Amino acid sequence: MKLLVNGNHLQVPSNVFTIADVITHFFKHDPIVIVEHNGIILEKNNHPKQIVADGDKIELVEFVGGG
Repeated sequence: MKLLVNGNHLQVPSNVFTIADVITHFFKHDPIVIVEHNGIILEKNNHPKQIVADGDKIELVEFVGGG
């Protein structure tokens, strides 16, 4: 499946079905991340339920600490 992730056209494996799967695919840790899926910002509790489809546009914004 091809997705547009943060402005990049990317191929993801066939085991990616949900937004939670997308996050797991792109991050090796459990990030604090805001997700926009096809123009709609999703609440975290919807990540495991939100299905992705070929051609979807996803924006992932990770919050990191520092100082």
